[in-house]
Amino acid sequence: MDHRSGRWAEFEAFVAGAAGRLLHVAVLLTAESGTGAEGDAGGGGGSGVGSGVGDRAGAGSGCPGARRLLAGALARTYADWRRVRGDDPYDHTRRELCAAYARTARRYRGGPGVLARLAPQERLALVLCVHEGVPEEVAAAQLGLPADRMRALTARAVAAMRPGREAA
Repeated sequence: MDHRSGRWAEFEAFVAGAAGRLLHVAVLLTAESGTGAEGDAGGGGGSGVGSGVGDRAGAGSGCPGARRLLAGALARTYADWRRVRGDDPYDHTRRELCAAYARTARRYRGGPGVLARLAPQERLALVLCVHEGVPEEVAAAQLGLPADRMRALTARAVAAMRPGREAA
């Protein structure tokens, strides 16, 4: 079977365009250090379906938890590709990534970066609502939380990120 045609080719093109940004989201969620990604406003470039996700520009190098999360999310997206490709595959993969992080957040203690001091749900709210620009109501629905809870988590995370403030 030729993997360069059809479903695989479409998926590979999606990964080539979105893997760097998705890896950046995963690094922010896990708060792993190793690239300085926590302070980087860019999404990093890179794909690398066969050679590892996000190899270009060192995006996520030294971040095994983030890479593991992203690989799982991409695998689930590929499994659902026939259904997903007509919608927004980036949004679907980000939802898979965030759901996987929410289920396994206790594994990610994070590094010395500023996001590591946030509780896992606060970090998730900050990355989804502030970094990714997902409306709080949508993020809450995706995570199965009440909208008021998501607003509170986002506000607390933003307050903790202000200079001179420590997370409570």
